[in-house]
Amino acid sequence: MTAQIPREIPDLPPVPASPLLPRSPAPARAVLAPSHRPGAAVYRLLTALIATAGVALAVLRSTPAHALSYFGVQASAILAVTMLLSASRAWRGHRVLPSWLTGAALLYALVSALTYHLLLARTSFSMTALSTPPERWHTQWITLQLLHTVAPAAALLDWLCLTPAPRLHLHQATTWLLYPLAYLAFYLARGAPYLYPFLDPAAHGYRVTLANALLLGLATYALATLLVALDHTRPTPIHRHL
Repeated sequence: MTAQIPREIPDLPPVPASPLLPRSPAPARAVLAPSHRPGAAVYRLLTALIATAGVALAVLRSTPAHALSYFGVQASAILAVTMLLSASRAWRGHRVLPSWLTGAALLYALVSALTYHLLLARTSFSMTALSTPPERWHTQWITLQLLHTVAPAAALLDWLCLTPAPRLHLHQATTWLLYPLAYLAFYLARGAPYLYPFLDPAAHGYRVTLANALLLGLATYALATLLVALDHTRPTPIHRHL
C-alpha cells in the first residue's frame, strides 16, 4: 500500500540566490594576453639607440665621470635602458613595463630637454663657439641635440602614439621626484666645478642655489602632474598591431 498524500504540502524554504562575483578593479586590458608588436619594438629600439649614441658621444668627448655627472646624460641613459627593455617586451609579446618606470623615464627626458632649451641653449652655444675649435664644434652640437632634442621627442611620440592610456597615477608624481632630489644631493656634494650656472653656490651662494633648485623641483612636479592629467584625457592609440 502507498502512503496517503497529505492534503497540504508545507512551504519549502526559499532557495538562496547565488552571490554575485565581486567586480575586479583591474581593467580588462590588464588580463588580456599581450600581443606581438614589431612596429613598436623597432621604434623603441631606434629610440634606445639614439639615446645611447648621445650618451656615448658625451663620454667620448670628456671622461665617463664628468659626462655622467650631467643630469641630461643620466636621463638619456635611463631612457635608453627603459626603451630597450620595452622594445624587447613588445617584440616577444610580453607584458609592458610598469608605468612608474616608463613614466619616470619620460619625465626625466622632458625635464632635461626643457631645462636645456629654456635655460642653457644660448649659454652652451656661446661657450661652445668661443672655447671649441670649429672642427669639433659640430660634434658637440650633435651630442647636445641627441641628448636634449631627438631622444626626448622620440620618447614623447612613443608615449602619445604607442602607449595605451591611462596608465599613470598621481601618486607616482611624488615618487618620481626622489631621483632629482638624489641628483641634487650628489651635485652639491660633488662640488666645484659646478655644471649648471643656475645651480652654482660658488657664484650665487647656497641661498640662491637652493631657491633655484626649489623652483626647478616645483616645475618638475607640475610637469609630472600634467603628464598624469594628459594620460587620463588622451585617447588610447588604436594601432595595437604596431
